[in-house]
Amino acid sequence: MALNLFNLQNGNLKIVLAVIFIVVTYTFLNIFIRAIFLKKVRTKKMRHNVIVFTSLISYTFIFLAVLFIAITLAGGLTGLGLAAGLLTAALGWALQRPITGIAAWIMVISTKPFEIGDRIIVGGVRGDVINITLTHIYLGEFGGTIGGEEISGRTVIIPNAVLFEQNVINYTSQNDYILDEVAFAITYKSHLDLAKNIAKEAANKVTKDFIDKVPMKPFTRSNFQPSGVDVRIRYYTGASERQEINSKITEEIFKSIMKEKKIEFAFPHTQIIWDKKK
Repeated sequence: MALNLFNLQNGNLKIVLAVIFIVVTYTFLNIFIRAIFLKKVRTKKMRHNVIVFTSLISYTFIFLAVLFIAITLAGGLTGLGLAAGLLTAALGWALQRPITGIAAWIMVISTKPFEIGDRIIVGGVRGDVINITLTHIYLGEFGGTIGGEEISGRTVIIPNAVLFEQNVINYTSQNDYILDEVAFAITYKSHLDLAKNIAKEAANKVTKDFIDKVPMKPFTRSNFQPSGVDVRIRYYTGASERQEINSKITEEIFKSIMKEKKIEFAFPHTQIIWDKKK
C-alpha cells in the first residue's frame, strides 16, 4: 500500500504539471495586477489593503493547488490522510517556529496592530513597515547608523514569530502625526513671554503646510533650571519628517533670538561678580 501511495501514473503526472503551470501563471498575473493597483493608491491604508489582499489570495490559491496535487498523488482522501499523518508527525517539531510565524501573520492582518507604511518599534528594532509576508516583516530602518530618526537606507527583516515575544510600539496607529518638541534655555533676566512667542511663531511657520491636519496647534511649556528657564515648544509633526521639522524650528528660533536684545540664551558657566561697596 505504501508503494502505491505516491505511484505516479501518466494521467496524474499530466494533471500535476498542468496545476504547476497554472500556479506559475497565476503568480505572475498576481504580481502584474498588484503593480497596477499600487500605482492607483492614494493613501497608506489603501496600499496596505492592496498588498495584504493580493498576498492572501495568492497564499490561498497556492495552498489549494498543493492540496489538489497531494490528493492526486495519494490516490484519494484516504491515502492523503495517511500521508498527512506521517508528514505531520515527522515535521511537527521542525516547523514549530514557522507555524508560529504564520499564526502571527494571521493576527497582524486580522487585528491590524500595524499596517504597511506605519512607523513601528519591535523590541529594539525601529523602522517603517515595507511589507508583511507569511513569515517575515520587512522594515525600512530609521536611525541605526546615525543618531535621530532619519531613514538609514537599510532593510531589517523580522520573523513574524517575534511579535508574540516583543512589545510593539506604533508611532502612527491613530494618525500620521506625533508630538515632538524643541527645548532651549534663557536667562532669568530674559523676557519670557517674548521667547515663548518667538518659539510659537517658528513652529507655526515650519508646520504651516499641515497644521490644519494635526490634533493640536503648537504650544509652549516652561520650567526652572539652575542657570535659567527652559522654554519648550511642542508641536505635532509627521513621524517620518520628525528630524527635519525639529531642525528647521531650531534654526528659526536661534535666528530670531539672536536678533533680540531682551533675550539671552542660558548655558552652564561660572560668573564672578565683584561688589566694590564691600
